[in-house]
Amino acid sequence: MHRYQILIEYVGTNFIGWQIQPKGQSVQKLIQNTISKLLKEKINLIGSGRTDQGVHAWGQSAHFDTKKKTINTRKFIQSLNFFLNKKLVSITEIKKRNLNFHARYLAKERIYEFIILNRIAPPSLDKNKAWHIRKKLDFEIMKKGAKKLLGTHDFSTFRASNCYSKNPIRTLKKINIKRINEKIVIQFKSKSFLRNQVRSMVGCLAYLGQKKWSLKKFENVFKSKKRTLCAPPAPASGLFLEKVTY
Repeated sequence: MHRYQILIEYVGTNFIGWQIQPKGQSVQKLIQNTISKLLKEKINLIGSGRTDQGVHAWGQSAHFDTKKKTINTRKFIQSLNFFLNKKLVSITEIKKRNLNFHARYLAKERIYEFIILNRIAPPSLDKNKAWHIRKKLDFEIMKKGAKKLLGTHDFSTFRASNCYSKNPIRTLKKINIKRINEKIVIQFKSKSFLRNQVRSMVGCLAYLGQKKWSLKKFENVFKSKKRTLCAPPAPASGLFLEKVTY
């Protein structure tokens, strides 16, 4: 068998998420079926991790095994994208890997980016690709709140009730929050995240920015480890899987 890694860009709006499920179109299923047809063999595609319904990706990573010794990667990418791009999915790169490579288990870091559009006018160009908040956000207090999340903590407050991870302890290596004109862009870097963790953290930071919470309240909610105290999660439309590093 021969193993290949692919890098994937997609708009998640019309998918049920990355993961194959009994019903609905997933990104994983679409790509897996397309590769299988092109290679004329049954392919099992393994992704670096799940993205929920409506979440986008600039750099999702996945791998598959094939019996074919060689693949003309340039031609293969073009053929894949001929079918996939109609669904707003693109394969941006393909790499030959050894059989020890694993897209999920060998990932060292996952980088997510969340985009908030903070203005009165609703988005047109960024429709379904940002969280539109009309009320002016206090950017400085959001930065202070973000710093509180750095490091190794029990992130149970930000964990979905149906999260499949056994351990709520995670290490948030980096949070970069910046304002670019009318947009607030928040980047999170960690080896792994709990289900809904990023969207839940952004939801709480938005409560801070809207003055619904004080910084003390934000800290208390975080330390409580109680999901019931968490602010509503930010919508999936603003979230992007930016990069997976190995």
